Amino acid sequence: MTSSGTSSVFGSGGGAQESVSAAWELLLPAASAPARGRGRALQSALREAVRSGRLVPGTRLPSSRALAADLGVSRGLVTEAYEQLTAESYLRSGRGAGTWVSGSVRPAAGGARDLSPRARGTRIDFRPGTPDLSLFPRSAWAATYRSVLGRLPHSALGYPDPRGLPELRDALAALLTRRRGVVADPERLLVCSGVAQATTLLGSVLRDRGLRTVGVEDPGSPEHASLFASAGLATAPLPLDDEGLDVGPLVRSGVRAVVTTPAHQFPTGIAYSAARRSRLLDWARESDGLIVEDDYDGDFRYDRAPVGALQGLDPEHVAYTGSVSKSLAPGLRLGWLLAPASMTDELTHRKRTMDLGNPAVDQAVLADFIARGGYDRQLRRCQRAYRERRDVLTAALAEHFPGTEVSGIAAGLHIIARLPERYGPEAEFLARAEEARIALRPLSDCGTRRTDDESVGLVLGYAHLSPVDIAHGVQRLAAARRGRR
Repeated sequence: MTSSGTSSVFGSGGGAQESVSAAWELLLPAASAPARGRGRALQSALREAVRSGRLVPGTRLPSSRALAADLGVSRGLVTEAYEQLTAESYLRSGRGAGTWVSGSVRPAAGGARDLSPRARGTRIDFRPGTPDLSLFPRSAWAATYRSVLGRLPHSALGYPDPRGLPELRDALAALLTRRRGVVADPERLLVCSGVAQATTLLGSVLRDRGLRTVGVEDPGSPEHASLFASAGLATAPLPLDDEGLDVGPLVRSGVRAVVTTPAHQFPTGIAYSAARRSRLLDWARESDGLIVEDDYDGDFRYDRAPVGALQGLDPEHVAYTGSVSKSLAPGLRLGWLLAPASMTDELTHRKRTMDLGNPAVDQAVLADFIARGGYDRQLRRCQRAYRERRDVLTAALAEHFPGTEVSGIAAGLHIIARLPERYGPEAEFLARAEEARIALRPLSDCGTRRTDDESVGLVLGYAHLSPVDIAHGVQRLAAARRGRR
C-alpha cells in the first residue's frame, strides 16, 4: 500500500489529511492481524484513533468498499467495524451521507498521572510516615506467595468473608495478643485496607448512630480529620499535655468519641502515662464513649519493651486499629480493626457494601507469613535498622544545630526536633530548605502552634533514609540555613 492509496481513500489537502493519515497508519497492524481476530483488531484500532484525537470529530471516513480495498481486507469486516462503532457513538452515519467521526467523543488526555504522595525533585526527603521500602522481604514474600497460590483451593478465590479470611484473622488475633496485649477475638476482627479504611468505617457507623463530631489530638495527624470528614463527621481538636490527651477539655467538649495514639503520640512522640490512660478509660465508661486507638507504629520501641495497647484494658470502649504499612509496606494496603462487640455487625455490613472484602490471595500470603515467623523476623530487622538511623539523626542534629531539643520516647519512625530561636524564623528556614531541595514537615502542620514559641519545630522522618543520607541531609540543611547550597 502506498501514500497515493492513502490520499485516494482519505481525501486531500491540509491538516485534515495529516490527521487521517496518522489514523490510517494506526489501522495497518489491524489489517495484518490473524484472520480470526482481524475484525476485532480493526474495531479497536478505529476506536483508538478516535479516542486519541487522530481522527477528529467531523472527519468523513472512506466508504467501506474503499477502505477495505486499501487495507486488503473484506468489505464485510469494515462494514461490521463501522456499524459497531456507530452503535457505540464513536461514529455517525446516515443513508447516502457517508460515515463521520462523532462529536460526542472527547479525546483522551495523555497517559495516566501518578498522584502518589512523593516529593519529586527533592534531594533529601525528611517527611515522616514512610518505612524503608528496600527492607521489604521480597524473596520471602515471593516464596510465600508461590506456596500459598499453589495450595489455595479454588473456592478461596471467590468473594471472601468481608471481615477477612478466617486464617488471617486467626493469625492476626494471635499476633496482636502476643505482641500488643490486645483482647483479640477473631470473630470481631476486620481486615481493612489500612488504618485509613478502618477509620472511615468507624466514622460511617458513628454517624449512623447519630454522632456528628469526633475529638482528635492537637497536635495530631491531619489525616484523621480528613478521613472523618469523608464519613460526614466534624472533628474537635483537643489539647495535649506532657502525659497525653488532657481529659478536662475532652469532658467539656461533649464529644462521645475521640481518636488517640497512646503508645507513641503523633507527632509529639510522647507515650501516654499510666495515670492518663486510666483517666481516659474512666471518661469512656462514664460517658459511654468510644476511644479509637491508632496503634500506627506500636511495635517500634528502642529503649524498652513497648507499652501494651489501651484496648487490652477495656475492649468494649476501645476500637483498635493498626496495619503493616510501617512494618512491611504501605502499598500492601493491609490493616485491621478490632471494635467493641456492639459495633461488629454494623462494621461488617459497612465493609461489605464498601468493597466486598480485601483481596483473598494477599490475605492468605500475610496469614502464612505471620504463622511461619516471617513477620516477627521482619520486625526485628526493621527495629535494628531504625534504631541506628534515629541515633544518626540525633547525633547529626547535635553537631550541625547545637541546642536542638529532640523530644519524645525512643520509638517509631520520626522525631520532633525543636531548633533554637536563632535558626528561625520558621518561614525563612523552610524556604531555605526548599531552595536546597530538602523536603520537611513543620510541626505547625500538625495542629495548633504555641504563639509564645519562636523555635523552628520539625517532624523529621528517618526510617526511609540510609544513615549516610541522614547525615548528609542534616549537613546540607545547615548549609542551606547559612545561605549556601
